[in-house]
Amino acid sequence: MSIRVIPDQGQPSAAIEIALEKPLPDYDLLQLDQPTPRDVDAVLVSQGFRDLIDDARGVLMDLLAHPPYQASSPEHANLDFTHSTPLALELTQLTGAICPGDDEVYRPGLWIILHDPHAKPKTTLPAATQERITMIAAELGRRLGLT
Repeated sequence: MSIRVIPDQGQPSAAIEIALEKPLPDYDLLQLDQPTPRDVDAVLVSQGFRDLIDDARGVLMDLLAHPPYQASSPEHANLDFTHSTPLALELTQLTGAICPGDDEVYRPGLWIILHDPHAKPKTTLPAATQERITMIAAELGRRLGLT
């Protein structure tokens, strides 16, 4: 699994691209390597891929509500057992993606955009938030069996 986290310059958001590199029989996604981007389109509209998107949304919402432990995160400095604090990040977009491979093939993937609604507008996400997003992406891949 190839994961890229791409922070937006001058915006408090980041994109996550997860290229699917191994077959996912539970989603009937068996032939992932395609010779052209147009061939990936057929995979992106399949029922199996739609099921993967639905499952990814559920897992991602859980990870945003309960992010993986990050020692340097300010959320872990003060424990809040009331769950009244708003989410640190919000999901802006979750769609399919056409991901170019290194070996002149194209693969389907997930395209996710997370936004920090509490950050100042026109500011890039701090390093700690970018690290948190990387951890969320890795845990998402683990929970969905993409790794």
